[in-house]
Formats: sequence, structure tokens, C-alpha cells
Amino acid sequence: MKQLDLVFLWHMHQPDYRDHGATGSAEKLGAGDTATGEFVLPWVYLHAMKDYVDMAAHLERHPTIRCVVNFVPVLLDQIEDYARQFASGQFRDPLLRMLATPDLERIDAADRQLLLGTCFRSNHVTMLAPFPHYKRLHDIFLLLSEEGESTYGYLSGAYFSDLVTWYHLAWTGESERRRNPLLARLMSQGEGYGAADRRALLDSIGELIGGLIPRWRALAERGQVELSSTPQTHPLSPLLLDFKVARESLPGAPLPFNAAYPGGRSRVIAQIEAARRSHARHFGATPIGMWPAEGAVSEEFVRHLAASGCRWIASGEGVLHNSLAASAVTDPRAAFHPWRLAKAPGLNLFFRDERLSDLIGFDYAKWHGRDAAQHLVNQLEAILDGAAEDETPVVSIILDGENAWEHYPYNGYYFFDDLYELLAAHPHIRTTTYADLLARPSPPVAVDLPRLTAGSWVYGTLSTWIGDDAKNRAWDLLCEAKQSCDRVLASGRLDAREAGAVEEQLAICESSDWFWWFGDYNPSAAVASFDSLYRRNLARLYRLLQLEPPAILDTPICAGSETASGGSMRRANPSQH
Repeated sequence: MKQLDLVFLWHMHQPDYRDHGATGSAEKLGAGDTATGEFVLPWVYLHAMKDYVDMAAHLERHPTIRCVVNFVPVLLDQIEDYARQFASGQFRDPLLRMLATPDLERIDAADRQLLLGTCFRSNHVTMLAPFPHYKRLHDIFLLLSEEGESTYGYLSGAYFSDLVTWYHLAWTGESERRRNPLLARLMSQGEGYGAADRRALLDSIGELIGGLIPRWRALAERGQVELSSTPQTHPLSPLLLDFKVARESLPGAPLPFNAAYPGGRSRVIAQIEAARRSHARHFGATPIGMWPAEGAVSEEFVRHLAASGCRWIASGEGVLHNSLAASAVTDPRAAFHPWRLAKAPGLNLFFRDERLSDLIGFDYAKWHGRDAAQHLVNQLEAILDGAAEDETPVVSIILDGENAWEHYPYNGYYFFDDLYELLAAHPHIRTTTYADLLARPSPPVAVDLPRLTAGSWVYGTLSTWIGDDAKNRAWDLLCEAKQSCDRVLASGRLDAREAGAVEEQLAICESSDWFWWFGDYNPSAAVASFDSLYRRNLARLYRLLQLEPPAILDTPICAGSETASGGSMRRANPSQH
């Protein structure tokens, strides 16, 4: 009887939203500043209370469903940071400070603008329109906006109390709404929220955040979930190793002025090892596999992953197609089995089924949940029907586990309930994990891949992170900062604590997210936020080196971004621009 092995990989990632240079003088920073910084954007805790909680709850309701869940270490660090804030009551996220403020009548103009500029950021179709009281707050805001910002002075403390409460209610997960009577009471109340209501909501959010990492660890310990990782701060490792690999898939790609990132090899190894240590600390064991940042791979990077003990990685189907085309290899079932590289012994490469993954990421939100779930199962059955008698296809469905669900009614609750129910009952489709596949007495046979063409899960190229003027300028600024790091660290004038702070800050600056956001395909307000935060992170790196930051860091990297403000969450899927 033929069988199909289905691996879901839900990737959980948010970049470091902390402005680490927001507190402390330059002198304090240079002496090894330990300030953790103000949160510039709230997406970590909002996605935690909505999506990371819901995704765990779906699995808890369907204990026979298995999957891989990937947590990036820099995200785990921020979840822990928020847990400490809730435990202490000292909030470095301005939105949480507003929720905790007893009297919103006396807040200053900046805080009023913060609430108005933040508390309507969501998918209005699924997270605002269904709630009449919340929608009325938005209608009032729009009405006043027509008359100019000066009219915002008419808004009372009661308005802001209802606004900040509704924003957080809208960002709660559907599973939690069905479990927690406090949320049901507050949503039924609709208006007139007082300080006690907001305090109760704040405490409820704190319980969710504080219990989140242990909750996922428990799912892993009972064998339902394999937890995987990504190098520490989500760097584009192939580019840290060699800018020129961008031309393997796009031969004419413009490159930064600097020929290469200085010391990229040692930095990639450090990022991998830091991730392994972080994963062991949070979950009790080092990860068996890794999802490279943005699924970006190159032959040299894959060798380093194999050398670190990594047993599997995954990437985008476009990378596989480019690699096979470069070797004149034809395989119509290429995505349905693992691959191996002779240069990376012991490592299995799996590739994302882009069509099925994108159906979940982009299309099924518009469908009735049961119809979408049945359609996906039908697609899997068609793959199985096309398999040879001795073939057990391995299908990898990989996408962000946090951003698509706000486009679904009820945060995808009914879609997941129907999908997991259908899969649990299916006689020929088994949900599994990569670790379990490889641990079988007869694991799937990996086919030799003659060569690996560098690329990512976005178009199979690296063009989202390098190649246009702004992205290349950002790389050059990082290269120059790294050269300063190397000189100062080699001089020996920093003690071990100061040098450790430098390396931590350097890792933050190496995150892929800075380079992704630069580009005119992104909202100008979001670009401005990331542009400013990236340059502030670089400036703090110089101060930790006891150097004056170069004046060029005062100038926005992207033209026009100096006039924008605010921010936006990461995209629902990296293929969407």
C-alpha cells in the first residue's frame, strides 16, 4: 500500500526590534553597556499571543499530527525579554506601557500619537471589521483625520483606553478566546474599559508569553514536534561567505563596492554555533536540523552546516530547479525526495513544494476552511497517485508560521481544525518530521545533487538581499563596521566583557532583515523604521568599539525614508512584495 510522508515546517521569526542604543551615553556603551533597549515595534509579543499560541493549540487539539517548527534564536531571546518585562512590571515596549498606564486621560501628545499610529495596524477585514465597537473607534479616527490632526485633542482618555484594549483583544489567538473567559467577557463588554480591565488583560498576556517556550518544549518532549533552528540572528550566510554567489542565479547582479564581507567564514561558524547553544538552552538539546535564513544556501554554507553536525536542511524549490538545470539533470519528482551533496557528507537537503505552500500562504484564506483543507488533501493524493509502486513521496510544506493567519477568518482556526482532522484520519498520508524520517530503519534515499546553485526560497535567487543600490550601500556600511571591529578586537584594548558585547551587536547588524526591507517594493514607513534602526545598530557597534560613529550613519540609506515614520510587520510570505 503506497504512503506519502508529509512534513509541515512552520518557520517562526521576527528580527530584533530593540533599539539597543536607546539608553545610555556613548561612554557607558563603550564601557560595555548592558541596557537591553526599547522595543521599536511590537510584532514579537503580538505574534506570540496570537500566532505562536494558536499554532501550539492546534497541535494540542490534534495530538497525532506531527510537524517541524523552526524558532530563530533572536526571536526566542525577545520572547524571554518580554517574559521578564511582564514579571517585573517594567515595560520597555511603549504599547505595553500604555496598556499598563492607570490613567490615560493625562498621557502626553507623543503617547496619544503612538496609540493612534499603532492601534489600527492590522488586517482590517479580519481583525477590525468583525468587531463593531472597535470599528467605531476607527470611524471616529477617520472622521477627525479629515479635519486635521489638531482635532485629535477632542479624544478623551476613555477613547484611548478602549482603543488600546481593543487592539490587544484583536491580536489574541482564536484558541485563547475560546479558552479564556476573561477575553470573552472583555469582548462582550465592548466599551468602557477601565484600568482594572486593562490590568487583567495585561496579566493574561503575560501568562501566555511566560508559558510559551515551555509549551513548545513540552510538545517536542512528547515527540509530536521537532524543533529546529536558524543561525543566531537570521543572517544571509551565503552572502556573508561570498557576495559573488549572488551571480550564480543572476549572472549580471550588481554587487557592493567591497569585494567581500571581512572574516565572513568565522562569522557564519559563530552564528551557527550560537544558534546551537541557544537551542540547547531553550529546549534541552541541540537541533538536528536547520532552516537557513530565507532558505538561502550555497555550497560553502552547506559544508559549514554539515561540519557542525546538522543532519538536514531545507530550502526553496527554485534553488533545486536552478541546481538541476545547471547540471542538465531532469527529475519530474525532484521535490519529493531528499538530496545530498558530496561536499557535505551526512547532510540531507529537502526542498519546499512551492505550489502547495503558497496555496496556504496566499489563496486558502479566501476559501471556506473545510473546502481549503479538502483541496490540499486532494493535491497530496494526486502526488501519491503519480508515484511509482516502490516510491514513498516526501512532500515538504514550508512557510511562515505567523503572518498568513491574520488573512484567514478566525486566525485560521477552522482551516487548521479541518486540515489536521482530515490528515489524522487519512490512511495513506502520514505527517512526520525530518528527524523521524532520517531515524527510520529504512530512511528515504537521498539522491546525489551534482552541484548546488546558490539561492533562496524567494525566486530561487538572492536578489531580495543584494543587488540594488540601497541594499549594496547597506552591505558596504556593514563591511566598514566589520573592518573596524577586526582592528579594535585585534588591538586587545577591550576586555572580554566588552569584546563579547561587540560580537553580540555585530550579530544583530548581520541579520538578513535589514537588507530585505531596503527597496521601493516595501511601504515607505516600514523602510524608514528599518533604515533608522539598522543605522542606530551600526552606530552602537562603533560606540561599543569606543569609536565615534561615522557621520554617514546620520543619512538614510533609502532616498525619502527620512520623511517617513512608523513600521510594519514582516510579510505574510517572503515571495510577496
